[in-house]
Amino acid sequence: MKFRVLGCSGGIGGHEMRTSAFLVDDDILIDCGTGVGVLDYAELLRIDHVFITHAHLDHIGFIPLLVDTVGNDRRAPITVYGTVETIRILRSHIFNWLVWPDFSAIPDRHRPFMRFQVLKVGESVALDGRRITSLPALHTVPAAAYCLDSGEGQLIYTGDTTYHPPLIDAINRQPALRHLVVETAFSDVMHGLAMASRHLCPSLLAHFLDALTCRPQVHISHLKPGHAERTMAEIGVYGGHLRPTMLANDQVLSF
Repeated sequence: MKFRVLGCSGGIGGHEMRTSAFLVDDDILIDCGTGVGVLDYAELLRIDHVFITHAHLDHIGFIPLLVDTVGNDRRAPITVYGTVETIRILRSHIFNWLVWPDFSAIPDRHRPFMRFQVLKVGESVALDGRRITSLPALHTVPAAAYCLDSGEGQLIYTGDTTYHPPLIDAINRQPALRHLVVETAFSDVMHGLAMASRHLCPSLLAHFLDALTCRPQVHISHLKPGHAERTMAEIGVYGGHLRPTMLANDQVLSF
């Protein structure tokens, strides 16, 4: 499997600042932030599945535009996966005919442009020999991480989370984990804000990584614009057994 970074920033501010969106092979999106905007029409048309970690705008903002753009030219609906709480939020606050039309009912409920599928934490979806499993995460809204399994290797994307022992336990149970994409939104100067907003900062990340018994490559995502350099410098002081590096747009992780 190939995991292509379309966007991994914690905010906007120029062409390179694209929010969370990752293309798996050519038909799966993990989160659907502004990074999706770099795909051309033919690439958008190939997307069949969208897995959402949580319902914050920087992770779901381009779902409405994606479905609106390609829905009429597809033979089957795009499937949007998430926890029951995440899907409830999307239905109530986005696809509610006020913010955006309900594309799960357009052109009608028997032939919609989009469908929702609840994926409980711990459950998996098998897609042409690939397996995607929802893992526990802890954020200010109901959230999930995802484990992507090619059959030969695994990648875990935490989405937005703070230090969360159930997630750490789930990571440690993966037998062939090659890549861990983990957020670190704030520098330690903003430790209080990180705690209040249930994000990681370098000191919390250090505790997170120290609790891991596996040895994946660690990639840092969701850095806040204007603070990325400082945050990565603080992460660089970490003296543990893992050596985190900053995730970059257009980077491709294979596993």
